[in-house]
Amino acid sequence: VQLQASGGGLVQAGGSLRLSCAASGRTANTYAMGWFRQAPGKEREFVATIGWNGAILYAVSVQGRFTVSRENTKNTASLQMNSLKPEDTAIYYCAASIRGITTVQTSYNYWGQGTQVTVSS
Repeated sequence: VQLQASGGGLVQAGGSLRLSCAASGRTANTYAMGWFRQAPGKEREFVATIGWNGAILYAVSVQGRFTVSRENTKNTASLQMNSLKPEDTAIYYCAASIRGITTVQTSYNYWGQGTQVTVSS
């Protein structure tokens, strides 16, 4: 499975961005799709994940502001980010896990290259 993340950019605080992750591979739609982020000087952290059956988990820090979704027929996953804050600034990565939805990074088998999100105050 190969993953390609896109949609990052520069936005003012309070604004919105939508990230997309395109997955290639015949069985890609059976994987859980997760989003992680890494801010400068910090460790990479879990953001959200969605299973092939639509089960979802969010990090507390993004609950109510971010919405994760997927379209299995197109092998894509998306992360709609609203009410963005400067502390959301990070490189965002999409990842795929054959083990189902999980917040554990090491459970993800495949990773995309990351897309930069910068939120100005």
